[in-house]
Amino acid sequence: MSSEYLIRSLLMLFLALFSANASNWLYLAKLSSVGSISDEETCEKLRGLIQRQVQICKRNVEVMDAVRRGAQLAIDECQFQFRNRRWNCSTLESVPVFGKVVTQGTREAAFVYAISAASVAFAVTRACSSGELDKCGCDRNVHGVSPEDSPSLTVSISTGFQWSGCSDNIAYGVAFSQSFVDIRERSKGQSSNRALMNLHNNEAGRKAILNHMRVECKCHGVSGSCEVKTCWKAMPPFRKVGNVIKEKFDGATEVELRKVGTTKVLVPRNSQFKPHTDEDLVYLDPSPDFCEHDPKTPGILGTAGRFCNKTSKAIDGCELMCCGRGFHTEEVEVVDRCSCKFHWCCYVKCKQCRKMVEMHTCR
Repeated sequence: MSSEYLIRSLLMLFLALFSANASNWLYLAKLSSVGSISDEETCEKLRGLIQRQVQICKRNVEVMDAVRRGAQLAIDECQFQFRNRRWNCSTLESVPVFGKVVTQGTREAAFVYAISAASVAFAVTRACSSGELDKCGCDRNVHGVSPEDSPSLTVSISTGFQWSGCSDNIAYGVAFSQSFVDIRERSKGQSSNRALMNLHNNEAGRKAILNHMRVECKCHGVSGSCEVKTCWKAMPPFRKVGNVIKEKFDGATEVELRKVGTTKVLVPRNSQFKPHTDEDLVYLDPSPDFCEHDPKTPGILGTAGRFCNKTSKAIDGCELMCCGRGFHTEEVEVVDRCSCKFHWCCYVKCKQCRKMVEMHTCR
């Protein structure tokens, strides 16, 4: 083995590891108990940030609480979307918060990167619209009168309306997400397949917001008539964003690095598949089965003890969730609210009903 080949191999390994840990900033979600990120000195103490992210933090201290909320939003949405899968986005008290699951180029890592980039764009945009930040506010580029339908918007408005209110400044949120989340991959020399995968999925996550912006309106007039209608652009609920990215996860494309001219690009590994779009998720490596706890791979906890659905044939069913190991069944008492009645004025009173249900957990 030549020394040149060895150096090149070590460099590629370094670049892959460098890119693979680009989600370390999600550890900000673990800092909810330390109070506000209020000064530049705090930026130096934030675990999980690379130096360039620390510099961004120092220049944008007022934005960092929104970034931290975005980190928590990403983890919460990941855990909701994967609640019935073998890997359910369990977090660790270490960096990276999802363990080594995100250091592999799997479709799970693709989802984590996409939802993380989207969450920062969403949280920062929401902070702009709420007046929390001095650097940004509502989107002032949305103004004037629209006399006809607007086919580019999620909701079609069939009559004329006045742009007013506070349109979400998604352009600022997306720009900040690109500068903060993508900084590691966009560093000089980052052209490895994993860096390109991360950048692609980051952008796909942000497009899940951009492509589903909606119009919200309010009518004005005598007795509730709609003589005048004011409308503004608003982001979709983040649950909608999560649903979109989860659908992209289900249909993600396995890709490989190929050189086209002087440019390195990701192309489908199977040439019979159609090329992926900017909105699709891509991945490089097949996923492990996540069945057994793997001490060598932090984050893969296995499915022992997980609840399963005895009647389901899907991934949440006991056969698939438990990987053929079988499951335990026990009867437990569940207390629900029932026989609820509305009392004037103004409260609802319910009874507590107890019932026995079967619960199934994987062996």
